Amino acid sequence: MEDSHYDEFGNYIGPALSDSDQEEEEEEDEQQQQHDDDEDMQDADGPGVGYAAADEDAEPGTAIVLAEDKKYYPTAEETYGAETETLVMEEDAQPLEVPIIAPVVSKRLEKLLDVPLATHYSNEFLATLSTNPELIRNVAIVGALHHGKTTLMDMLVEQTHDVHSLGIRTNGQQLRFTDTRVDEQARGISIKAMPMSLVLEGGTGKSFLVNLIDCPGHVNFNDEVTAAMRLADGILLVVDVLEGVGAATERAIQQAVAEGLAITLIISKMDRLITELKLPPVDAYHKIAFTIEEVNTVIRTATGTPTNGAVANGVAKSSSTPLLDPVQGNVAFASCAYGYGFTLKSFAQLYKGVCGDDPQDVLLIDEFAKRLWGDVWYYPEERVFRRKPPQLGADRSFVTFILDPLYKLTATVIGEHPKTIEKVLGDQFGVYLKSSSYSQDVKPLLKQVCSKVFGSATGLVDMLVQHIPSSKAATASKVSRLYTGPQDPSSANQVIQFMTGCSRTGPLIMHVAKLFPKNDCSSFDAYGRIFSGTLRPGDEVRVLGENYTPDDDEDSGDAVVSNVWLYQARYRVPMSKVTAGNLVLVEGLDTLITKTATVVGRYLDEEVHVFRPLRFQTRSVMKIATEPLQPSELPKMVEGLRKINKSYPLAVTRVEESGEHTLLGTGELYLDSVMKDLREMYADIEVKVADPVVAFCETVVETSSLKCFAETPNKKNKITMIAEPLDKGLAEDIESGKIR
Repeated sequence: MEDSHYDEFGNYIGPALSDSDQEEEEEEDEQQQQHDDDEDMQDADGPGVGYAAADEDAEPGTAIVLAEDKKYYPTAEETYGAETETLVMEEDAQPLEVPIIAPVVSKRLEKLLDVPLATHYSNEFLATLSTNPELIRNVAIVGALHHGKTTLMDMLVEQTHDVHSLGIRTNGQQLRFTDTRVDEQARGISIKAMPMSLVLEGGTGKSFLVNLIDCPGHVNFNDEVTAAMRLADGILLVVDVLEGVGAATERAIQQAVAEGLAITLIISKMDRLITELKLPPVDAYHKIAFTIEEVNTVIRTATGTPTNGAVANGVAKSSSTPLLDPVQGNVAFASCAYGYGFTLKSFAQLYKGVCGDDPQDVLLIDEFAKRLWGDVWYYPEERVFRRKPPQLGADRSFVTFILDPLYKLTATVIGEHPKTIEKVLGDQFGVYLKSSSYSQDVKPLLKQVCSKVFGSATGLVDMLVQHIPSSKAATASKVSRLYTGPQDPSSANQVIQFMTGCSRTGPLIMHVAKLFPKNDCSSFDAYGRIFSGTLRPGDEVRVLGENYTPDDDEDSGDAVVSNVWLYQARYRVPMSKVTAGNLVLVEGLDTLITKTATVVGRYLDEEVHVFRPLRFQTRSVMKIATEPLQPSELPKMVEGLRKINKSYPLAVTRVEESGEHTLLGTGELYLDSVMKDLREMYADIEVKVADPVVAFCETVVETSSLKCFAETPNKKNKITMIAEPLDKGLAEDIESGKIR
């Protein structure tokens, strides 16, 4: 080629090239080939497929189909059905590790039962008892840490449920039925108060519905005890016979006295006197008597009764405070790990028929039980009881008739040959076991023997029924202490009359004192007590918060009850209706409740006030600052803190002026449990925690020796001040609300 055909920039400027026509022909051939390939593909698809752009009259083989109208695969609607929801997402919209449709996550943070545990009574019988408030007892089981509260509940559960289907007793493990949380099982302590509604039979064969609330014993979780006492009519105080009365026991008694609750006592772990301390029966009696006197001393102190006040028939002479006395029947003795518990009267029943069947020889059980405690001695030659010992060193009647047989039975099972055990049980107690039972280890065998000899805990049930008022009888005093509205029964407002009468036909009035999380931790169920009316699923109610007043109804809202249950720790019994006097678990109210609330009927016309908020004996003094590990997860943490505030009655969440989120609790274990729930249950994120800070409060112990003064700017006025302690009891009255 000549250089004149190109300019100085290298562009071709010469005549047209001779092969341009050839290139055009090649392009036309390629287009024709592509058109033929499309027609072949249409013929392979068959008639009626992919001819969206073709005319109706045109033949299928000659129809023209655009590329965007071709259909190579069936649609999701054709494959899965018309009701299938199709999700279309852009490419690379989320990481490959994240599924497009996330699977349902089931948080197994509680050991719950998928199927309700079989009981020795029917749910219909349970529902029938719940309609009669005179047959209902609401009891909080309280005591110090590791004194046997959960073991007591296990004993009652084993006597009312078929626990063999759980399959956890084969290795000798403790049942811990009311410790539903995984961390409770791992730590070996109760963290949350857990209620159970059990049908228990008394000594006469009459059945009662007993709503028991197993409360934590650790001092950090005292707020759970306060919430349980708010709903209960009495307490069952559990005291370890070896450890005696401690700080937690004293606090529980003080709370019960402040709430006006009836107090009953159970001396637990009686087996430790025999197997661990190996005390002689006489020394064991003095140990038990000393423990009971310790409890009575705390009761006198809490009620302001002089500690040297004399006691007659279980009542202090200087006041009407009921004290604990086995003769009065408000003290029981138990070894729950070995399945037995008794009172003086129930143990006296074991001697029925020993003296013969003649009228003059019939044993009077009530009179015999009164002589089994205290400085009373038995004269076997004369067959009488006297207040004076027959000779020096003689055993009291409690040692002779209760401790000696208990010691001999335990020693026989632990140390004798199975043939000897079988002979003793058959000849002296009329108890016969299977031959395979004697091949068990000592602990299972001793438990089976004691359960057969002493039977079920009918004596414990009789004590609760006799010394704790029924739900109907206790409602009036409960309302007078907790209701903030006018309580004059002669007023035109009939709400107070329906509540004090525990009427199931009156308007719905319910007090919610506790919230329990659901399995997925997304919402809560409200646990409370019905004071008036009847609650059914589907009822429209109005929830009144703690700050509600008739003049300011901002802290209130409407809700619909979804479900109603009786709580059974690891499962729930659905109810078609629940009447006044019962403790009930309700679904559908949690969005309007923070701590406590008052629930009334939505269309109630009369003026209603709220119940008082919970009054705690402790305060949240330990503070930590929280922050999410990923700043983008701050909304999740804030929502988790809201749920923590609902789950823990004494937990306090704040947002400081600096913007940091702080959390206050009662102690180290309390905050550790709270942070575990925040990370694993409610927020499901990693949270950073700052070092804890403890708030200290100072007080005045004596009158100041110096006078402090301040002057005004013009030096003409001066104010002089001194500090001195308040009068004794004034600070407590201010905190309790007696003085405002």
